[in-house]
Order: sequence, then structure tokens, then C-alpha cells
Amino acid sequence: MSEPVSPDAIGGPHEPHTASVGGRLNWLRAGVLGANDGIVSTASLVVGVAGATSDRGALVTAGIAGLFAGALSMAVGEYVSVCTQRDGERALLAKERRELAEDPEGELRELAELYEHKGLTPGVAGQVARELTDRDALAAHAEVELHLDPDALTSPLQASAASFVAFTVGALLPLLAIALPPAGIRVGVTFVTVLLGLALTGSLSAKLGGAPRRPAVVRVMVGGALAMAITYGIGAIVGSTGLT
Repeated sequence: MSEPVSPDAIGGPHEPHTASVGGRLNWLRAGVLGANDGIVSTASLVVGVAGATSDRGALVTAGIAGLFAGALSMAVGEYVSVCTQRDGERALLAKERRELAEDPEGELRELAELYEHKGLTPGVAGQVARELTDRDALAAHAEVELHLDPDALTSPLQASAASFVAFTVGALLPLLAIALPPAGIRVGVTFVTVLLGLALTGSLSAKLGGAPRRPAVVRVMVGGALAMAITYGIGAIVGSTGLT
């Protein structure tokens, strides 16, 4: 007699099936993209300033200001976005609670029909709907109808903090690259350092998304190089006019 198979074993040990794993991957992917934004925006800023002046104090001041401005902007934007999303999710869950309280039998039939649409026979769909309703009616409807977990809504504060940290970590790379080397090589060092950092974030984002690495790395490196080249040219033009 064969032993029962654990749900965790279905698909193999390297094939996650839980919502929590998917959520962690999404958070990690968002962190990598946030770090990428920090690298590109701060690098473009400090390289642009370097095109206008070689003064280390001006470069560091611009880099620090850009780091905090970008990180705070990312954090506030993420907080507002997630708050809006969670308000909508809470409204949908409240509506579902009202419908369950006002017409439980109708909601049970609706849940069974949803499982029928997923391919279950009417008898099995009805049994599944009844058992899930007895266990947690709101969770059952939220999962199938709304694709939500009432106990795992995204926290705006956590999302905001994650965006702030990710952007800051990424922004530190070009800031240190422009501030530490001697004046004659700091722009070149920053270009190389930033491109290597972008290659890493592009590779990670592709791996997390299951996409080919080479196109992702090339795109992000070309984009970063263009951004730095353009801002350096603008800085050089401004510097040559004597406005700085």
C-alpha cells in the first residue's frame, strides 16, 4: 500500500506551489528593481554634475541629495500606491462579507459554479464548495472570486520601507564610485562600476522572472549607459557656459 503524497512534494522540491513563496519572490523582484532604479538615477545625477565640475564636495552633496530624494520619493509613492490597492481589496472583502451574510445559499451555489468553470463536475464542485464554506466561507470566496487572501494583504509600511532600502542600497554604488577615486578617473570608474552593478541587477531580475538573462542584462546596461552619457553631456555643456 503506497504512502500518501505530501502536497509539498507535488512538482518536486524545487517547484514551489504556495502563495507565500510567490509573494516572497515578488518582494524580492521589486527589491532588485528598486535597487536598479537607485543605481541608474543616482549615477546619472552624479555623472551629470561631474560633467560640469570636478569638485568632490559638489559631487558628494549632489549624490547624497539625490539618494535621499529618490529613496523618499520611492517610499512615498509605494506607500500611496499600496494604500490605494489595499483600500480597494478591503472594500471587495467587505462586500463579500455582506453577500455571505445576506444570501449564504446563493453564495454557496455561486462558489460551486466557479469550481465547475474550473473543470470540476457538478457533484465534486458542490462538495468542494460546501467543505470550504464550512471551513472559512470568506477565504474560499476571496480566493476563487477575488484572488485574495484576507489574512495576507500587503502592508503599505512594509512596502514603503522595502522601496526606501532597495533604492538606497542601489544608490550607494554610484555615490561611492564617484566620491572615492581621484578626479582624473572618477567618471570612468563610475561608468564601469555602475554597468557592472546593472549587469548584476539585470541578471537577478531575469532569473527571478524566469526570463533569458542576456537580453535583460543588455537592456539595462544599454539604458544605464545612455542615461549617464546624456547627463554627462548636459553637465559638460552647462559647465562650459560658466553657469556653475
